[in-house]
Amino acid sequence: MATRFNAAKFQREMRNAQRKAEQEVQRQVRAYNQQVDRVNRANQRKVDDHNRAAQRHNQQVVDRFNQQVASVNAANAKANTQNNATISRLNNQLRAGQSAQYTPAEQELAERVHTALLTQDEREYDTFLSYARIDGSDTGVELRDCLEELGVSVWFDEVAIVPGKSQALQMDKGLRKARCGIALLTPAYLTGRFWTERELGALLHKSTLIPVLHNVTFDEVAEYSGILPDLAGFETSRDAVAVIAQKIATAVLPSQE
Repeated sequence: MATRFNAAKFQREMRNAQRKAEQEVQRQVRAYNQQVDRVNRANQRKVDDHNRAAQRHNQQVVDRFNQQVASVNAANAKANTQNNATISRLNNQLRAGQSAQYTPAEQELAERVHTALLTQDEREYDTFLSYARIDGSDTGVELRDCLEELGVSVWFDEVAIVPGKSQALQMDKGLRKARCGIALLTPAYLTGRFWTERELGALLHKSTLIPVLHNVTFDEVAEYSGILPDLAGFETSRDAVAVIAQKIATAVLPSQE
């Protein structure tokens, strides 16, 4: 006997199979979406962690740089304040006649140098200090230190000369960088050693030459040069080096009214 085809049953089974297939597809889609979400969340955590670490690092770099800038600015401000106070105090003392009393010849020298420097352009150093190391080093160092304490910038070979480069060229450059020159005249200086002769030759005919005599007299200097005796000079036999530095500073530094 032949089995009759049950159309209703067949349709029910088809609908059930279709429903199960759709449910499976939906289940797979949900599973895939969940996996994508997990990957996205993991990637976002990595991105956030990296951004936070980069931000912390950048902020640390900026903070260190700002601290360095603040430190440099504070040091510069302190140095400027000290220098301005020193220069102002020196000028006030010299104008009041409390620190250094000039002889008439010294006063003429100081005024001549000061007047000559008024028309000069700005340079790296206020003065070039020429001396003979054999017997002028200690006094030269003392004079340089006293001048710098008073706000005068000094080209000094022990500090400015760079080893391995031409000493002659460096001295010539130092002479050009200075607004005036100080010749510390000592017995060894007057013997006409090469370096001192070279430096004095560059300074000799300038109105901004400032002679300082140490352990020599103008009579002895006269035997070395017929020009220097016509110039006044400061003498360590008459004044202490610190007082001479004050007299030079008031001639070299600009007046503060």
